[in-house]
Amino acid sequence: MKNIKINIAVIGLGKSGIAAANLAANKGYNVFASDSGKFKTHLEMKLNKKVLVEFGKHSEKILDSDIIIKSPGINTDLPIFKSAEKRNIPVISEFDFALNFVKPKKFIAITGTNGKTTTTTLVYKIIKKAYKNTVVAGNIGYPLSSVVKKINNKTIVVSELSSYQLEDSPNFRPDISVSLNITPDHLKHHKTMKNYIKAKSNIFVNQTSKNFAIYNYQDKILRNITSNIKAVTFSFNTNLKKTNTIYYDNGSIYIKYKNKQIKFSPKIRIPGKHNIDNILSSVAVAYLLGIKIDVIENVISSFKGVEHRIEFVKSIDNVQYYNDSKATNVDSTKVALESFDSNIQLILGGQDKGSSYKPIYNLIKKKVKNIFLIGEATPIIKKELEGSATIYECKTLLNAVKKIKTLVKQKDVVLFSPACASFDQFDNFEHRGQEFKNIVLSLK
Repeated sequence: MKNIKINIAVIGLGKSGIAAANLAANKGYNVFASDSGKFKTHLEMKLNKKVLVEFGKHSEKILDSDIIIKSPGINTDLPIFKSAEKRNIPVISEFDFALNFVKPKKFIAITGTNGKTTTTTLVYKIIKKAYKNTVVAGNIGYPLSSVVKKINNKTIVVSELSSYQLEDSPNFRPDISVSLNITPDHLKHHKTMKNYIKAKSNIFVNQTSKNFAIYNYQDKILRNITSNIKAVTFSFNTNLKKTNTIYYDNGSIYIKYKNKQIKFSPKIRIPGKHNIDNILSSVAVAYLLGIKIDVIENVISSFKGVEHRIEFVKSIDNVQYYNDSKATNVDSTKVALESFDSNIQLILGGQDKGSSYKPIYNLIKKKVKNIFLIGEATPIIKKELEGSATIYECKTLLNAVKKIKTLVKQKDVVLFSPACASFDQFDNFEHRGQEFKNIVLSLK
């Protein structure tokens, strides 16, 4: 991509949009940025002064561009995108744009409906022990555009990718891809499950026989997708008598690769079967990169998880409080519920994402004492989960925790696992999780 007389339009001035605009401006492009929100100064946004901006609308000035960079989550139904399509203006993601300026030693890409951040973090920690020149970017940490200067031909890049990023990254080809699972999510954005699956499967599309695709064998959708790809497949979560696989059994991890079998037994500190999957996929990445088993084992044995993912907050009068704010969909909440035996006081709610809450009905009936609802999704959740447990409408997190305090008994587990997006009341899931922790830590 040449940087002479090319006009770039950036739609959406969140973290990734600003990073893309700054990168484009620094590379000499003419950059115009458009955001539907309220006016902010360049200084407030840490935006290059050369970038022209508009707020409160997406005007037709966008159509004067040669390339449009769309921020993750921006609605594809906006009229401006239909106009761009008619004019054959390509629409790409910030991530795809940044790929033009990096040629790392290896590119590791991780996706999945659930478990992406935990897996990406663990993969990064393992690789960092062996290769100091390792960078993590994408849907976790920093946008790829903001770390371009740190990447050279000796760098290993570890990237978490959402369906939003993958749907607009037609040119991406990772050296090693990881797909953890595919369950309904972001259906308001993608419209259909078919579209969501297509976006997720883009992680494999451009891979060749020189690349690896690591996938969850227990996921039927992934088994179907990976049966037709060109990359060398490496499955986890199965102990079938075949090579290129990794599985967990009775406290040990087994790797079968090139007619060899390796066994080791790390100490696992993070709870839940889902975290076994995250660990297995992480080990597979590290092993395929040639990292020694003792290094892998040491990092896993010291890994205590990631903030906002079934994170233990505090014990008060023999009541355990857990922050699972990252559970932004129903399947994530299902995973969290499966991590505890019973006596759960469950906080649900936030911004609805279009998926049914009924898949957790029976699990709630079995394990949950009371449900405390917050946010916009309250009437929808109440209608679908009526009868599974006693339901209290609390509106806010603070009200929910206060109500729980009046009902909770010793040996109960207070689980904040909302199954919804956070944007109705919070900036993001991190803001939401931190608010929950602040409330709990203030309790006596």
